[in-house]
Amino acid sequence: MKKLEKKLRVGILGGTGMVGQRFITLLDGHPWFEVTTIAASSRSAGKTYKEAMTGRWKLEDKMPEAVKDIIVKDIKDIDEISSSVDFVFSAVDMTKEEIKAIEDDYAKAETPVVSNNSAHRWTEDVPMVVPEINIDHFDIIETQKKRLGTKRGFVAVKPNCSIQGYVPALAAWQEFEPYEVCVTTYQAISGAGKNFSDWPEMVGNIIPYIGGEEEKSEIEPLKILGSIKGGKFVKADNLIITSQCVRVPVLEGHTAAVFVKFHKNPSKEELIDRLKNFSGFPQENDLPSAPKPFINYLSEDDRPQVAKDVYYEKGFGVSVGRVRKDTLFDYKFIGLAHNTVRGAAGGAILCAESLVEKGYITHK
Repeated sequence: MKKLEKKLRVGILGGTGMVGQRFITLLDGHPWFEVTTIAASSRSAGKTYKEAMTGRWKLEDKMPEAVKDIIVKDIKDIDEISSSVDFVFSAVDMTKEEIKAIEDDYAKAETPVVSNNSAHRWTEDVPMVVPEINIDHFDIIETQKKRLGTKRGFVAVKPNCSIQGYVPALAAWQEFEPYEVCVTTYQAISGAGKNFSDWPEMVGNIIPYIGGEEEKSEIEPLKILGSIKGGKFVKADNLIITSQCVRVPVLEGHTAAVFVKFHKNPSKEELIDRLKNFSGFPQENDLPSAPKPFINYLSEDDRPQVAKDVYYEKGFGVSVGRVRKDTLFDYKFIGLAHNTVRGAAGGAILCAESLVEKGYITHK
């Protein structure tokens, strides 16, 4: 792990939304990063963060004292914001085209962007990374810099929150060649940026549709488990995923019920062993937010549970249980990940730590 003589100055784009709030709470006291700038829409600009968030703070965690008096800036003041930070996290609420444009504009202003948004996930030279799985995909940043005409500016993204509970298991089992996956995700309401006071109709209710989520669940893993050829990403062509995504009355934590077919014939013991021993760049380099171990395998029949397991390793880890033989597929299991920590802000923070360790993010 690198030792920084001084902390990197961080800006939060979209700091007033739920994911922006999660960035701010997770970065409070971070050993490498200090939030110095918060940006949002013009309606919040000019107010202190505390004033801008009156009646809008949605997390159970309290607002950190260190950010309360920061004056919120207009997200469109790119030059001013870029001059005051070393890099930014992006959690903006705009159309996809607007997000692409503004993230590119920050990158062109020589400010690296680590994004929670989906807009750039399929841009050919933008890496979409789970640091334990496909850290090598950051290598394409040099190709992106040539397109943007930058020396240090680029955009990197983390994948969708709903895939975090099962793609790590598929990555751990690559030697056994998984080729067909059927998954149903049971997704918390905070994934929609809401809590129960915002969305009372979710109490005691299930909604069997989340716009765009099934498409993301089926195709994003193929990029993560794919490769780079000729300066472009090539999707994994040896895997098919079908999914259903359901909104459930849970505040935090996306659960996945997963069925897998393998070309090879692993034993249950081999599958569990690979989960327990799976690690990657964050663990090997002892990054500040790295969960240890990355995957928490639980042997009890009734685990993982949201109430007991969603904050495993402060929400940065993934919990898996109930690996067992199936009558139609080869095996099935249950996965769980915290959707606004590992699945959103925390996953982006771990990406940023990895980018610092690899030398892509530095002090200006």
